[in-house]
Amino acid sequence: MLRIRLTRTGKTRQESFRIVVAPHTNAVKGKYIEMLGYYHPATQPKKLEIDKARVEYWIKNGAQPSDTLATLLKRNGFEGMDKYIATRTKKRVSKKGDDKAAAPAA
Repeated sequence: MLRIRLTRTGKTRQESFRIVVAPHTNAVKGKYIEMLGYYHPATQPKKLEIDKARVEYWIKNGAQPSDTLATLLKRNGFEGMDKYIATRTKKRVSKKGDDKAAAPAA
């Protein structure tokens, strides 16, 4: 299965990422099939350059974007990314156990 994912590049504390298409079994910093763009979160404002036509081509041919990349793409106007974003259902649990006392007695 092919994945569209981020590959980290750049210096320490000045990270930048390439957006690449690679088999899901390859290492994150390993070989990739095609580079589709880049993401620089360290700059102000954050910079995302991506070839929209190529991303749509790869998704149409079966590649799946990673959870993080799907979130970035959704934020930047791509449609249909909700099915690739994992739902977060974790709730905070207090260490004191106050949530039992706060619950009404049945």
